[in-house]
Amino acid sequence: MAFQRNMDPHKCPMPSQDPAVRAHNFDEVALGYTYDMAVNEARRCLACKNKPCVTGCPVQIDIPAFIERVANEDMEGAYKVLSASSALPAVCGRVCPQENQCEGKCVRGIKGESVGIGRLERFVADWHREHSTESPEKPVSNGRKVAIIGAGPSGLTAAGDLARLGYQVTVFEALHLAGGVLVYGIPEFRLPKAIVQQEIDGLKAMGVDIQTNMVIGKVLTVDELMGEFGFEAVYIGTGAGLPRFMGIPGESLKGVYSANEYLTRVNLMKAYQPGSHTPLLHSHKVAVVGGGNVAMDAARCALRMGAETVYIVYRRSMNELPARAEEVEHAQEEGIIFKTLTNPVEVLGDEQGSVRGLRCVEMELGEPDASGRRRPVVKEGSEFELEVDTMIMAIGTSPNPLIRSTTPGLETNRHGCIVTDGDDGLTSRTGVYAGGDAVTGAATVILAMGAGKQAARAIDEYLRGKN
Repeated sequence: MAFQRNMDPHKCPMPSQDPAVRAHNFDEVALGYTYDMAVNEARRCLACKNKPCVTGCPVQIDIPAFIERVANEDMEGAYKVLSASSALPAVCGRVCPQENQCEGKCVRGIKGESVGIGRLERFVADWHREHSTESPEKPVSNGRKVAIIGAGPSGLTAAGDLARLGYQVTVFEALHLAGGVLVYGIPEFRLPKAIVQQEIDGLKAMGVDIQTNMVIGKVLTVDELMGEFGFEAVYIGTGAGLPRFMGIPGESLKGVYSANEYLTRVNLMKAYQPGSHTPLLHSHKVAVVGGGNVAMDAARCALRMGAETVYIVYRRSMNELPARAEEVEHAQEEGIIFKTLTNPVEVLGDEQGSVRGLRCVEMELGEPDASGRRRPVVKEGSEFELEVDTMIMAIGTSPNPLIRSTTPGLETNRHGCIVTDGDDGLTSRTGVYAGGDAVTGAATVILAMGAGKQAARAIDEYLRGKN
């Protein structure tokens, strides 16, 4: 170790666009570390022998090893450590909730701020993309075929791990572009789509075949894939794309969107570009109902689409917001108004059948519910109207029923999620595995990736044990 440890209790701040500027463009908000910033931040790592940070990583990256290489200015070596465990490091460095995972376990966080692990992961992945001329090696084929349904983070991770082991992997994606939630859900200003595409191109270079516009359950069934098409195993990573609504009066009015539809129009169909074939209503006052990352994304997109006022309407307090602290902070900086302890009870319409407002009630927090959070209770006589012309519902999603309704013998629970036998992802059907949001319901990108890794390992064990 030729360098001096950096004992600064604070992590190096992330350079970012000015809020007044970024609120009107779709360019990436966080600008990334410079080379010197990354080296300096890496030198804050204590290289703990018991590696507590690794226990917080769903894909088990050897975090101290990659950071040590950054500290020693061996960026390509750092990338090799990252890519041994993660198929999508440039994505994870941007969208993982590191504060609750690896950074939440960092020893430096006890008496100061944790090491900026996510920021370093992003830097290394971006450095590799900009400087490396090497193409991924295509592994020697073992002659066995595996089908992946869904080209989101879970499916892509499983595909990459299986391809490295020599399997002939075909990914079937319902949309016209691979990436799943990475391309339709997460906005350009948080995750540039060119970066997602580059990660996908790396998988293709390893021999992964990605077939788009393939709605499994309509075009082909799971049984057909495993029958006449000769796939020996199938991994279902179809996510949770079915939006939920509140079931309140007025939800069918013009100007009510699910966050899924709104974000898909903006991110995948580029509604913000002039002449887009998939436009959005020109909104002036927008209410986004919900408090998670999806709600923050929808609200910040609405602002960039030209809305003058954007509200986050959330029935609990700021302390209970499930969104990442960084996303909440960015939203506040950009001028998003947080109407917490507020719940809509009716969407109000005008004579043309369009949204003109929300009837809401104020809430107060009572005793904890099953989730451990204090349950919101309606304040008597607190009803009021919020003047808006657009309402975006961001209160969660569930798995699409298409796969379960066309796959006999596939067990699902009352929420429509596929039931698996433990962490390996095996379903009630032999040779059929599942993971990510299709199993857990809506969760994070990195948890979906972790499920894809575990299933790939289980599929490999299963197929090697067959003969």
